[in-house]
Amino acid sequence: MLSRFDFPEGFVFGAATAAYQIEGSGFGGCGPCHWDTFSATPGNVVRAENGAVACDHYHRWGDDLDLLKRANLDGYRFSTSWARVMPDGRTVNPEGMAFYDRLVDGMLERGLKPFQTLYHWEMPSALADQGGWTNRDTCHRFADFSEAITRVLGDRVAAIATINEPWCVAWLSHFWGIHAPGLRDIRATARAMHHILLAHGLAVERMRGMGQPDLGIVLNFDLANAASGDPKDIAAADRWDGIFNRWFIEAITKGTYPAAVLEGLGPHMPQGWQDDMPTVGQKLDWLGVNYYTRHIQKHVDGPWPNIGDVAGDLPKTQMGWEIYPDGLHHFLTRMARDYVGDLPLYVTENGMANADVLQGAEVPDKVREDYLFAHLAATKRAIADGANVKGFFYWSLLDNYEWAEGYEKRFGLVHVDFETLARVPKSSYHALARALARND
Repeated sequence: MLSRFDFPEGFVFGAATAAYQIEGSGFGGCGPCHWDTFSATPGNVVRAENGAVACDHYHRWGDDLDLLKRANLDGYRFSTSWARVMPDGRTVNPEGMAFYDRLVDGMLERGLKPFQTLYHWEMPSALADQGGWTNRDTCHRFADFSEAITRVLGDRVAAIATINEPWCVAWLSHFWGIHAPGLRDIRATARAMHHILLAHGLAVERMRGMGQPDLGIVLNFDLANAASGDPKDIAAADRWDGIFNRWFIEAITKGTYPAAVLEGLGPHMPQGWQDDMPTVGQKLDWLGVNYYTRHIQKHVDGPWPNIGDVAGDLPKTQMGWEIYPDGLHHFLTRMARDYVGDLPLYVTENGMANADVLQGAEVPDKVREDYLFAHLAATKRAIADGANVKGFFYWSLLDNYEWAEGYEKRFGLVHVDFETLARVPKSSYHALARALARND
């Protein structure tokens, strides 16, 4: 079993959450966001559940930070809700800002490093009404938000990520329509795919101008395997790699978008998008890597992008995702080799959903223990192979609101009873705490 001492000195072990998934958007003067209306629309979310109460972290944050501390974790990756800080997307809500002020102080009091994410998918409804990420003006409003909250928290956070998983924000939400705002429109997709990166660049530029250090972005990666040696299947897998993986990292590090993706999105891109690429390519201080699974692609006839999934034969999580730790090693080493060199990397999310059941006062989840330590081992191998990985954050600390899956899927190290909101650490929590215990 791996321990803290198998990793470099100063390596940060942490857990991650997101505001809408745990806080309770019905508290503290939080404004409505597009997830509230998306979930209220029949068929979008399991049982039409929403984040109004979630895990009530808004009131229970002290106990939740204590759980992090007792797990011997070093850091906490959290997000600051745009809709809580600016209910109309523009005007600061003092009560919302004060909540995050207290939260960051609470982390520091417990010796936890605060890793902040600015946007984890909460678009204030007032901005969604104006087109959300299809509207270029939203990028400038996001830069305003980044400045406002950084003026309050920036002196105490260890690092700031602008955007969490832009692929989900843009493609999953505007092309497939699985997440808010639930569009299925290629023109909206092209704009969102570009504007989310422009928003990132404008925010970095704004915060860098304030002297804020340690700025990055969190990208999610999905290993693309071809279903066969057929050139059409190989091209489909390459196209998927372009859409999911290369689009975002190549824009930031190379100032270009993949040609295979522009074949489909190019005619629908906003006019003059090329002029934005220097802003998109703002220098990063670190890169966050989120990794969960792989997919196997085949060619399908029909409209672009001509990609279909083939079921794999590996063990799967509650989400139906294959368990493939080698994929994490692949992306960590690939980022170092092809894109960022020696830039610090963090595994900012990795975890699995499992149908965990409370048994007495315990929650056995051996399958999650195996998953977690297999991916830690893949991270260790990536470090040995030259990737400058500085930390690993498990997703998630708590069972929570899992977006379109409602409260159905459980990713947490800690079991949450969504009726009573009682927290019970799972066996994986205790295994990780033992692995991270110090000798002093």
